[in-house]
Parts: sequence; structure tokens; C-alpha cells
Amino acid sequence: METWILDRRDVAAVTAAVGRDALMDRVIERLTEGLCDIGQGRRQLSPPRGGFERSEPVPGILEWMPHRDPGDSITIKTVAYSPGNPTRFGLPTIIGTVARYDDTTGALTALMDGVLLTAVRTGAASAVASRLLARPDSRTLGLVGAGAQAVTQLHALSRVLPLERVLVWDTDPGHLESFARRAAFTGVTVQRADPDLIMAESDVVCTATSVAVGQGPVLPDRAHRPHLHINAVGADLVGKTELPLPLLRRAFVTADHPGQALREGECQRLTAAETGPGLGRLAAEPQLAHARRDGLTVFDSTGFALEDALAMEVFLEVAAEYALGSRLSLEHHPSDAVDPYALQPVSAPAATVL
Repeated sequence: METWILDRRDVAAVTAAVGRDALMDRVIERLTEGLCDIGQGRRQLSPPRGGFERSEPVPGILEWMPHRDPGDSITIKTVAYSPGNPTRFGLPTIIGTVARYDDTTGALTALMDGVLLTAVRTGAASAVASRLLARPDSRTLGLVGAGAQAVTQLHALSRVLPLERVLVWDTDPGHLESFARRAAFTGVTVQRADPDLIMAESDVVCTATSVAVGQGPVLPDRAHRPHLHINAVGADLVGKTELPLPLLRRAFVTADHPGQALREGECQRLTAAETGPGLGRLAAEPQLAHARRDGLTVFDSTGFALEDALAMEVFLEVAAEYALGSRLSLEHHPSDAVDPYALQPVSAPAATVL
């Protein structure tokens, strides 16, 4: 049995083959279907993620995120969050790989880069929530945080809302300066704005920052449009939050993974009774979400492994359509299943003439 490998070149080829818009659209629809399955009881939430926090040499966390579809497959993403990466090493803040195993045999069937997949599925999750909770005529998006995640947040929301402008803020001048170039493909007008203006004029806000534990909020609690919808993306550690607590308590709050959000999302400062139905139930019963569109709403996005499994399906489907990727005999399958030393034959080294 061979393992299907999609390396960074294959992931780039997948994206080029169908285009960024079509790829994002596919992931949005696949996540919508998967979340609806959860809401209707046809699928189970993934277990909460686990991981190791580190303080040195670069503060961050390495996590594993598992999901099982019984009788079919197990998908596990291993992902590292290292906010010092861009400035210290020229690497993305989020680096990861996604592995898929056969649920019956345990054999590794597929392995792929998780950097683009994570960014796309995180943006797609915000698009699912925003299509449910934001006003359908929302034209102004606010972004607090202009790093890598901001690009796919804008891209995904531009696929489901008639966005005309995006107001952007970041504490990093370089991120702020380069955002218009990185987001130009969306066709949405980019305007720099401080958080006060973002709160005052946005229909939808996405927060995706590397704010340190205990250093939030990144948004002010000030006057805003009555129908404001917020996608809170950056809370992914215990003690790391982005929104003002009074605002959170005034809002209708939904989470993609309610249990995980109560531990490490914005919801870690709320009780379960202070939160609304999970995003899965809203996807299955959209009328519950639509009734909230004229008020303040928050999507607490912590990310969970079913989202990664569904996004991986999309990448693998496109790779199959265009014959991309490579096959590698990575695992040792001995010729005698009960003798681990029954090695498969290998070519003998060439004789050395003395």
C-alpha cells in the first residue's frame, strides 16, 4: 500500500488548476455540508485538540487535531503556532501537515502540506458563519490583523457577501503596508483604518491577531452598527482573547466547536449558558441564525479537525482530477506479516573493484 503525497508544489498546482476562487468556493460548500451533518446528528464533533506549549526559544504551541469517520478514515493535523516565525525565521506563523489513515487497517493513505489548507479552511469557516449571521447586504469588512490569515478571511467573505471595501489595521507596519498588494486579487478596495473606525463603520469584522496571552482586547467596546457580525479567529490559547468582555456578553455567540471554545476561545470567559447554539446547529437550522441578523453576533472560531478533514477532501479531489501528487512506499510492510525482519528486497550495491 502506498501513501499519496501532496507536497508544496502539488498544493500550488492544485490551486492553479482550479483557481483560488473555485478552490475557496468548494471548501466553503464542503464545510457547510459537514457542519450541517453535525447539526443533524449524522456526524460527530472531532475531539478537542491537544498540544504542547513552549516559551523558548520562540513562544508558541504545537498541537494535534484528530478526526475519525468510522469505517472510512482518520485524519490528524499536526500544526504549530509560532508568532515569532515571520520576523525571526521568515516562516509562516502557522505551519502544519495533514495525514489521513485508513480506519480499518491504520495504513497511512495520504499526507499533505497543511499551511494553505489551514488558512483556506479558517477563512471558509468564517464565510459559513457570516453567510448565516451577517446581513446579506454587508458591504464593509473590518480586519484587525493583516497577516496571512487576513488574506483568506477577506477572500472567503468576498465569495459570500457583496463586499466593496475593507478597513484594515495591524500593529505591524509591514503587514499593514503590504496587505493591499496581497489582497488585490479579491478586487475589494483596501483602506487603512484604526480599530475605532473599524468598529464604527463595519458590517462585519474579523479579528485574526497574534496578541499575547492576557494582552487583549484588540477591538474597542464602542458604538457600532446594530447588525455588526464579528468573526473572532485569533483566540487559540488559554488566556488569549481578542474581544472586550462586555461586548461578548451583549452578543449572540456561536462557536464551531463549543466545548473547545469554552476552554481556549473567546468563550473561555463565558459560561455555556451564555452562548448560543453551535455553528453546526445553525447550519442545519439556518432560520435560527437569520433571526439574529439585525443584532450583534459573534462567531468564536477555534478550528477543529473535521474542518481540516473536509478541506483535505477538496484538495485530494482536485489532485485526483488533475493527476497531481506522488505515491511513496513509506511504510514497511514485510513480506511475512508476522516477521518484522522479512524486509522487501532492495537493489544490491554495485561491486567495488580494488
